[in-house]
Amino acid sequence: MEYKFSNSKSAVQLVKSNQRVFIHGSAATPTFLIHELAKRKEELRNIELVSISTFGPMPLAEEVYRESFFFNTFFVSSNIRNTINSERGDYIPLFLSEIGQLFRKKIMPLDVAIVHVSEPDAHGFCSLGVSVDIAKAAVESAKVVIAQVNPRMPRTHGDGHIHFSKFHAAVEVDQPLHEINYAKKVTDSDRRIGRFVSEIIEDRSTLQLGVGAIPDAVLAELKNHKDLGVHTEMFSDGIIELLESGAITNTFKKKHKGKILTSFAAGTKKLYDIIHDNPLFTFQEAEYVNDSAIIRKNPKMISINSCLEIDLTGQVCADSLGSFQYSGVGGQMDFMRGASLSEGGKPILALRSITKEGDSKIVPFLKEGAGVVTTRAHVHYVVTEFGVAYLYGKNLRQRAESLTAIAHPNHREMLDKAIFERFGNKIFALKEF
Repeated sequence: MEYKFSNSKSAVQLVKSNQRVFIHGSAATPTFLIHELAKRKEELRNIELVSISTFGPMPLAEEVYRESFFFNTFFVSSNIRNTINSERGDYIPLFLSEIGQLFRKKIMPLDVAIVHVSEPDAHGFCSLGVSVDIAKAAVESAKVVIAQVNPRMPRTHGDGHIHFSKFHAAVEVDQPLHEINYAKKVTDSDRRIGRFVSEIIEDRSTLQLGVGAIPDAVLAELKNHKDLGVHTEMFSDGIIELLESGAITNTFKKKHKGKILTSFAAGTKKLYDIIHDNPLFTFQEAEYVNDSAIIRKNPKMISINSCLEIDLTGQVCADSLGSFQYSGVGGQMDFMRGASLSEGGKPILALRSITKEGDSKIVPFLKEGAGVVTTRAHVHYVVTEFGVAYLYGKNLRQRAESLTAIAHPNHREMLDKAIFERFGNKIFALKEF
């Protein structure tokens, strides 16, 4: 079967001024078409760009494009962070699981979707590859769909298949996917955190893994576990050795038994090669993967997430540094809640005790302007390199004392003082019945 491809110049001509344009994200960021769109700077005005995290260079975020493009994002990645915190961008706080409905219900109607897909198969279907998440909803909702078709995009199993006829323009591109290697960022503190978390996790548990070095450090400590399953928003290379060790079997999951369920993946070429045309992995929309009603059906569901800071009562800020928007809400709350409702499930918050500058991440109060991503009512386990705090069922003072015990030693005196100033000599004693 022959397919009609467009040249890149004519493809991006489909984008008009005053439109809302979706950009495919993470490892599937369509960088070639982004650069082609940037060439139309003088022609275009007031284009609203919407996305989750994007990887690689983002010329549209540069100051010279301020009249042409405005970023209105659901997740702030490093390549647009300064833009989002300026007059040229803004942030939409929303659970990843709800973004698709925002498109489909025309609450945020899309004019154009620019996506990155695999080559068509024998039946004319392309795959959204490593990033199905909200991209499937964007493709089905947008008036115009422009595709970057790449032979290096893995063909993934699941719900990410789009027929070539759906594209209003398709451009052939042969470029490697964006890669990220979290293993290189793992520190000794992360390894200690990984060991503490691994001791909480039982055999036959189902895992959700957040983003970054800590989840990979946790996975490295689970090689001797048995019959683990994976139901996660995303995963990276850390899963490879765990698969090779035989620790992951997906035997005791209730949803998608025998398979790894996810909505996107981001890692190295080694990971992408393993994913390609591999029925072990099923990629579904985030609306489904992150549904807490689905998550909770897996027994012993383990949710592992991190944060930027946590206050002494357990309020979690994972998306901002004060009022400076750093990342996004994502799926943390969906999985923390899903795990807590699962039979034998455990929601775990894992973080280094201090920032790179040496400041405590466990604080008396969140910074002014900080967003609460996960409420204190949802937090059960908190893990740092200094131990585990179990907050479930504890009152405010007990929580504060438990968190202080796992804070960095350099900051415990400050936290003890904050506890005294807030709670005084309040004494809690169990009554005997």
